[in-house]
Amino acid sequence: MMTRLFTAAIVLIAALGTGAQAQDATLSISVKDHRFEPAELTAPANKPIVLKVKNLDPTPMEFESVTLRVEKVVVGKGEGVIRLRPLSPGRYKFFDDFHQDTNGVLVVK
Repeated sequence: MMTRLFTAAIVLIAALGTGAQAQDATLSISVKDHRFEPAELTAPANKPIVLKVKNLDPTPMEFESVTLRVEKVVVGKGEGVIRLRPLSPGRYKFFDDFHQDTNGVLVVK
């Protein structure tokens, strides 16, 4: 009986964890020749955001945003994942801290 309850609890926890992730908004952005593509992203308000950053350049970059309170180094020819809290509507600027002229914006509606 305890084994059944334990198994049921594990299945329930797994299902709840999957449901929360299914509600995340997933966005992808790449960096090539020190430029973000796309330079402007749009996301829904009040939902967690998963931002996948792909660095196509051979040198590292640092995705940074003061307004998003995030910084993440992505190695050359590598990928990184940034998880953002639910955000209010607005415009959130970001940039590559290693190449300050590389910038973009996340528009939350």
